[in-house]
Amino acid sequence: MNAIEFPWLTAIILLPLVAALAIPLIPDKEGRTVRWYGLGVAIADFALMIYAFWYKYDFQSSTLQLVENYPWIPQLGLHWAVGVDGLSMPLLLLTGLINTLAIFAAWKVTTKPRLFYGLMLVMYSAQLGVFVAQDLLLFFLMWEIELVPVYLLISIWGGQNRRYAATKFILYTAAASIFILIAGFAMAFSGDTVTFDMATLGMKEYPKTLELLIYTGFLIAFGVKLPIFPLHTWLPDAHGEASAPGSMILAGVLLKMGGYALIRFNVEMLPNAHVTFAPVLAILGVVNIVYGACCAFAQTNLKRRLAYSSIAHMGFVLIGIASYTELGISGAVLQMVSHGLIAASLFFLSGVTYDRTHTLMMDKMGGMAKVMPKTFALFTIGSMASLALPGMSGFVGELMVFLGIATSDVYSSSFKVVVVLLSAVGVILTPIYLLSMLRQVFYGEQSQELHLDTVISDVKPREIFITACLLLPIIGIGFYPKLATQTYDVKAVELAAHAREVLPVVAHQQPSSLYSRIFSAPTLATSQVESSINISE
Repeated sequence: MNAIEFPWLTAIILLPLVAALAIPLIPDKEGRTVRWYGLGVAIADFALMIYAFWYKYDFQSSTLQLVENYPWIPQLGLHWAVGVDGLSMPLLLLTGLINTLAIFAAWKVTTKPRLFYGLMLVMYSAQLGVFVAQDLLLFFLMWEIELVPVYLLISIWGGQNRRYAATKFILYTAAASIFILIAGFAMAFSGDTVTFDMATLGMKEYPKTLELLIYTGFLIAFGVKLPIFPLHTWLPDAHGEASAPGSMILAGVLLKMGGYALIRFNVEMLPNAHVTFAPVLAILGVVNIVYGACCAFAQTNLKRRLAYSSIAHMGFVLIGIASYTELGISGAVLQMVSHGLIAASLFFLSGVTYDRTHTLMMDKMGGMAKVMPKTFALFTIGSMASLALPGMSGFVGELMVFLGIATSDVYSSSFKVVVVLLSAVGVILTPIYLLSMLRQVFYGEQSQELHLDTVISDVKPREIFITACLLLPIIGIGFYPKLATQTYDVKAVELAAHAREVLPVVAHQQPSSLYSRIFSAPTLATSQVESSINISE
């Protein structure tokens, strides 16, 4: 790193953390100064992020940029190594936007405001660190730091069953983190050199069995966060009990950490094992889509229905990752960005509704469209985006994933037909349960318990602004997807090419593989197989 170059990424990561440490020193009794302080720090960090990427980031390069590498704890081989590329950059911007809006959404928090905004800023910093870490130990450290604020935000400011939901969250995610540590150490100590540098780890050659075990460990760890069935059960409880700002960050950022890590580690660093696991990911993606959609029907709690919707939408990310095509991987990244915006808007609006009605049970609502027409309009727009209405970002992301898997030459035609048809079933179910949700909440008979005509007020200007900041990019990406895709197109091409490089070699080495009927790789041209083997030798 050039000595005179400003450490952009370090400043972006540490600004919220350092600012959080200063909160106890702020003279404030009622929390008004603290909330303005927290919002100001979040806006400043987001602005710094935009400036750095606008002037210092090259969209046409797939390599790591803004790289910084400092020895941190040399005795442990731990380096403060950070960098950003097309895979992490859009997710960094998503993290900045949603965390800033979540802090603004928490404007009415009066219980322990210093602790609340301090935890929000610490969590913000750790999330940014996850997306830019280029040292495996640093990645693990940031991943772990992020868990504590989420646990406390749910257990202190959550709903009636908040302690149960928070405990379940921490048990699932902390147990999953053990697999990151074990798999990471297995990678670091494999071979002649011991290193935690992720670029070096990606170039190592691992024994076949070891690589499969490492891949499995990462899949479990990141599958909990994504979440993948059957590791998903913490999510509905966490969403059902978390406050609206907490749910915005859970759905908008935390789930994307799992998808990002799957691509970064499992696809980019372990491509040989990915050949074996890719069809498994596609199948799990289909299960997520259908299972999540079916479970959403059974939910009478508004936020739990949206939580199962998130599980279904993350299934498209898995299918895109498994597609082995540029279009599919690009669609997976766009689906993460799109869902982050859509889910954050819907969970925020569910919080707006809860503030007025003091209930999340849809069977206790009804007839609210008359007294809350603006809220109804915003909720409808968000729901239309979630059900992938053309002109919304959700449609573009899901379409790219469908086309990516359908045009993949890695799988047999029968396998692709089954994946596409079953995924389409989930797409058909989505508008049914979302429109049913709108009908139960905003139409039907008015609940006498809510006193709609005298108590409930419509959405306020602050709440309209927050929702608009999420809905505008959703519509913008829907009409002009290049707004998002241009930030990572080059990286998606590189990822797909990197993953496909090993296919002919694996096909030649495992002609009678369990997946030989699913993969078309064993039937690749002989010359292509032989040339790939010669290169590898």
